Amino acid sequence: MQSFLQYRRFGRQVEAQYERDKGEAHALKARAKDGGKEQRQGVRGATSSSTSSSSSSSEFSSPSPSPAGVKETEHTTLSVQSHPHTKDPEKAERAGVLDPATQETKGKADDDDLAMDKVDTKKTIGTALGTTLTGIEVRSRTTREGGGEGVQKVFVVGYEGASDPMNPHNWSRATRIGATVNIASIGWIVGFASSVDSAALMQASKTFGVSEVAESLATGLFLVGFGVGSLFAGPISETVGRNPVYIATLGAYMLFIMGAGFAGDAGNFGAQLATRFLAGCFASTPLTCAGGSISDLWSPLERVWAFPVFANAAFMGPIFGPVIGGFVGESKLISWRWTEWITLIISGLVLVLVVLFQPETYAPVLLAWKAKKLRQLTSDDRYRAEIEIRDIAFIKRLGHALYRPFLLTFSEPIVVIVALYLTVIYIILFTFLDGYAFIFTETYGFSEGITGLSFIGIGIGLCFASCLVPLINHWTKKEWAKVKDQGGNRLAPEIRLWYMMFGSPAIPISLFWMGWTAYPSISYWSPLAASVLFGYGILCVFISCYQYIIDSYEAYSASALASATLIRYVAAGGMVEVAVRILEHRCSLD
Repeated sequence: MQSFLQYRRFGRQVEAQYERDKGEAHALKARAKDGGKEQRQGVRGATSSSTSSSSSSSEFSSPSPSPAGVKETEHTTLSVQSHPHTKDPEKAERAGVLDPATQETKGKADDDDLAMDKVDTKKTIGTALGTTLTGIEVRSRTTREGGGEGVQKVFVVGYEGASDPMNPHNWSRATRIGATVNIASIGWIVGFASSVDSAALMQASKTFGVSEVAESLATGLFLVGFGVGSLFAGPISETVGRNPVYIATLGAYMLFIMGAGFAGDAGNFGAQLATRFLAGCFASTPLTCAGGSISDLWSPLERVWAFPVFANAAFMGPIFGPVIGGFVGESKLISWRWTEWITLIISGLVLVLVVLFQPETYAPVLLAWKAKKLRQLTSDDRYRAEIEIRDIAFIKRLGHALYRPFLLTFSEPIVVIVALYLTVIYIILFTFLDGYAFIFTETYGFSEGITGLSFIGIGIGLCFASCLVPLINHWTKKEWAKVKDQGGNRLAPEIRLWYMMFGSPAIPISLFWMGWTAYPSISYWSPLAASVLFGYGILCVFISCYQYIIDSYEAYSASALASATLIRYVAAGGMVEVAVRILEHRCSLD
């Protein structure tokens, strides 16, 4: 709904620009027409005064200076020097077919004067607009771009300028904050879905008649699905836009969450595992597309505080899953299957918010909308957004996009290094889903519900990491001032590593702290305090890694994030299974 309204609103903005610049196009057309008439008159005069010459040539130029706002490139200029037989449609010029050696010259020239007045005005003005509309670059097609016979020029549609209201960076702050919150909400609920089942492991395993290790596959396969789905969500969003991917995948994910709930009612263990895996595949969208969406909305300087909004939500989801799931699992009033139904209800609310209020933010798609509207207004098919210039079938473009994550994985060492670092962190985080039961239930005698509440310690740590935002923002502004003083216009991606420098030491410290103090003889407040430090560290690392990838790969950041997402979630999903056996073996030794 919001995308439809946005499309219509953009159409009105393009119409307003068209009407504003159409006057300049009329003036350009009139000057070109007058110049063509003067040229033909000069040729006829030269023909009648000389019988010895078989041909003549002339040079002419536009009789008045270029109108304001005309965009001149190496491919187009308003000053024309040509043989009278030529014509340049990019400048709305028409030349007669002249042959001074015949007696038909004058008649053909006069006929051309009449034909000039009968030219399709809409088409002529559309051509002239190619050089008068701001934000339009007239250039020749490259060999790779192809094009039909006689279509050598293309009008590349861009934003009007730095303050173009169509550019998401220029939308109101309230609109951009609302869009960011919607994206963060998707990240929160799919993270919630990934962990909520783990808190009801005991009850679910009894329903299906399987061991707890086997039932933990419901969580592990969901995480593996995250990784597999990321290979498709990110690249597709770089082909069709962000919103269609968010809405379609969120709807499909909800259907499979519903299927997991019904599988629990039927006691069908295989169906539960299959639907949980497929739900994970479709739930991966925000993990790969969110970085690109935030980059669409916010400038590099603004992302210092905008991205932590999403990062907090992305990690708060898996933390709150066990908090709610623990009380659902131990409840005598409702079934453990309400972990799925609660997830489905919240997901439905998020989907409604996205459909009604989330605008499309991907710049190539927005410019394609603009180009389509210009083609309608001018009846000129040469107006194209950058992604439309090459006449490539959608399936082929999609194939290229799907290939890109694998290419980045094997050709970009930094993507692999970042993915491996995040993999270690995610393995620890998701093995805590099973490990907390051994730490707090077995060691300190907590109930399932109170054990779930223990995850709040990690959530508090996430909030502490957000306290670094004002300091990092101040340092980033100073760095940006230095870049501008030196004539630059882009922050180095390494600026994003400050969070990691502050937070990464906290992770091993917290693990040693928890491992050495989680004994019945030591207060449970000690491992809880250690979990706060762990939450602080993982969010700092996550923010740095994601923002570094976004700044490094920009337009292809979704594909780069897909590579990192695949590696870490597949590994984390596998370790969920291993962790149960390791912890059971350790408890038996104790």
